Amino acid sequence: MLQDLENNFSELERKISTLQKNYKNLTENLAELSFEHEELKKKYDEERKRNQVLAEEQKNIKLYSAISGNPEHNRLMKNHINRLVKEIDFCIAQLQNSGL
Repeated sequence: MLQDLENNFSELERKISTLQKNYKNLTENLAELSFEHEELKKKYDEERKRNQVLAEEQKNIKLYSAISGNPEHNRLMKNHINRLVKEIDFCIAQLQNSGL
């Protein structure tokens, strides 16, 4: 009976030790993954910003191409001019409404 209790106790100690090791490994893995996650978030944000800059540059290149007379981008130029005219009309209307 006493031998059985000692065996059970030894088995429990072994299992507790194994659980502690597993817990330590898991917490270390969690810390590593958290760090990696933060690094990936930073890279994602940088790439997203870079993508926005490139998209804006592409838009400007098309606009400059249209201004220089490239027939492929004439429609883009007309749309851009129309937007600018609408903005100017809106500004004029605001100035007239404000009494200036």
